[in-house]
Parts: sequence; C-alpha cells; structure tokens
Amino acid sequence: MFEKKILLGVGITIATKEEVLKYIITGLGKSTKKCYVVTPNPEILVIAHNSSDYKKCLNGAELALPDGIGVMLASKLLGKGLKGRVTGVDLMEDLCIEVAEKPITVGFLGAGPGVADKTAECLTAKYPGLKVRFVGEEWKKKEIAEVTRSKYNADSPPRVANDARQVQMHYLSSNPIAIDILFVAFGSPKQELWIAQNLQDLPVKVVIGVGGAFDFISGRVKRAPAWVQRLGFEWLFRLVIQPWRIKRQLSLIKFVFLVLTEFFKI
Repeated sequence: MFEKKILLGVGITIATKEEVLKYIITGLGKSTKKCYVVTPNPEILVIAHNSSDYKKCLNGAELALPDGIGVMLASKLLGKGLKGRVTGVDLMEDLCIEVAEKPITVGFLGAGPGVADKTAECLTAKYPGLKVRFVGEEWKKKEIAEVTRSKYNADSPPRVANDARQVQMHYLSSNPIAIDILFVAFGSPKQELWIAQNLQDLPVKVVIGVGGAFDFISGRVKRAPAWVQRLGFEWLFRLVIQPWRIKRQLSLIKFVFLVLTEFFKI
C-alpha cells in the first residue's frame, strides 16, 4: 500500500503512474479483496470540502490519484511531494494496454447513450487482445443480459450488455459475471459515491472512476494536444471547446482560496 498525503482533507496517493499500474495488475492476481480507485482534481477536492460524506468516500479508496495540474501545483506549494499527475483517461488506456495480453477482463459503465459501447470498440480495435466482459450506460442490480459471443473479440469470454432486444435475460445472482477491472464514467461526485455504495455487491475486483475518459477515447470530445497537456492547460482547452463548463471551472477560484488558506496556516 502506498503512502498518502492529506491535501484539503483528502488523502492523495504518493506514487508514479508506472507504480500504480504495476500495483493494480499485480494485486489482481494476489488478492481477493475488492477495492476502488479515485482520481481527485481541484473540482472534486472542493466538493469534498463541502461534503463530509463525499470526503469519506474519497478517503475510503485504495488509491486516490492526482488528476489535474491544480492538484500538482497545490502539492508543491504545500510540500506534499506528489510524484506526478495521473489522469483517469491515461490510467484507463494504459491499463487496457497492459492487460490486453493477460487473462484479465474489463468492463465499461456509464457516459451518454452509446458512448461506453463506442469506447469498447475503439479500445479493442487498438488492443485486439482486450477482453471486454461488460458494456452499459447503467448497472442493473437484478438482471443482466449476456451475449454468447463477444462482438469485440471472438476469442474473449462472453460480453455482457444491457440490450434486452439482442439477448436472453438472466438474474445476476444465478449467473454472476467476473470482471477484473470495471471503469465507471458517471462523472463526479456521482461515480465515486456510487462505487463506494455498491462495491461489495458488484462481481468485480477493482472499480475505477474515470470521469470523462469515455468521451475522449470514443472521440465524442476532442482531447487537448499533447503539448497543451504538458503545459498544464488541458482544462483551458476543454473550456474553449465546451464553454458550458465555465460554471464548473468557477470551483477553481475556491480551490485556490482553500489552498492559500492552508498555506498561510503552515
């Protein structure tokens, strides 16, 4: 287990992306314990500051990875020693690369209509060995639909979907699915709260909240060029192409205020 440093009341994992990837993949084969992973950014930390329940949810995660240049800058100012930014979209794609040739299954849950399906199609096209076990906009607690042959990879185990028009319905209790890694894209704070509340009832080993990762990978939303990401202005690029996000970006002002308040307490 990695060390965590508290930033605005939330424990942030001290680890590089490479260390995180190795930890998750190695843990899948060694432990039967279920766990979840969150990727706090400035907006998430502001929400947690205003909600003790949400803060508890974030602090209950096995790994809390710093997503956002603001978190890294705050870490430097407050001397937290974070090793590097780990975005949800990069973690998700890198994990898919790593597990594609391993007997490890994945699932994609959330986002808008058809986005999870398109995400799975894009990733399996890039990494043909990827074994997709679940794709859906929502998780139905009592019943699931099972496809007898994966449309993504003929050699993979059956895919699970929520399309009752294509398949015969089965009760989850009588036909459990084994998903090693489930990526959830409900957006924050919904996805983290949902994961924490439902983890023990899910037939999964690791659940990771990935925010807007499906939108980027499916091509629904254009991601900032690599050089913009390196400069730390990905948030600005996204604001330009999605002006409606301005209300959400206002939380950055409060984040700066909270960080400076913490700094002057030191």
